[in-house]
Amino acid sequence: MATDKALWTSEREGLSRFVSQQVYYSLQARDIENELVPLSIDQGLGILVWSPIAGGLLSGKYRRGLDAPAGSRHLSEWDEPPVHDEDKLYDTIEELVAIGDDHGVSAAQVALAYLIGKPAVTSVIVGARTEEQLADNLGSAELSLSEAEVGRLDAVSAQPLPYPYWHQANTSSDRLSSADLTLLARHLKN
Repeated sequence: MATDKALWTSEREGLSRFVSQQVYYSLQARDIENELVPLSIDQGLGILVWSPIAGGLLSGKYRRGLDAPAGSRHLSEWDEPPVHDEDKLYDTIEELVAIGDDHGVSAAQVALAYLIGKPAVTSVIVGARTEEQLADNLGSAELSLSEAEVGRLDAVSAQPLPYPYWHQANTSSDRLSSADLTLLARHLKN
């Protein structure tokens, strides 16, 4: 992995080590939880998230069975972030909207609050196009999600455990640390 090699190189050469990494992370794509989040926690790195509402996909304006708002892209035109499972995306959006409705806030605020509360995440980069969107996004800093709400979002947005992690979970549980087992169990139950 490039991040750990760069940290090792800076240590070996007596250089200043970097303190943060800027990565894509959202409820639509939680891939970084497999390696980059654990590395960040282990190495004391902050995570600066870009596109935390997945280019607007998680804002609540894209809903299953409804046309996209005028002037917006259609889901079929999305290449970044890539949408690998449209049904899972819409299920995640519905959960964001439901939790937002319970708090009287937007789905975007819920998506941002979810990430702000994640380990090692130090900040998120929002791409608001209007003052209204910016004000809404900033409201996420005041939103506290309950453990149950975070659990609902974790469950609906869970991604399959990739290889070699599913294999390690099946064959190496007697040799893994409790932190590794917790991470694997979370992925396997989803």
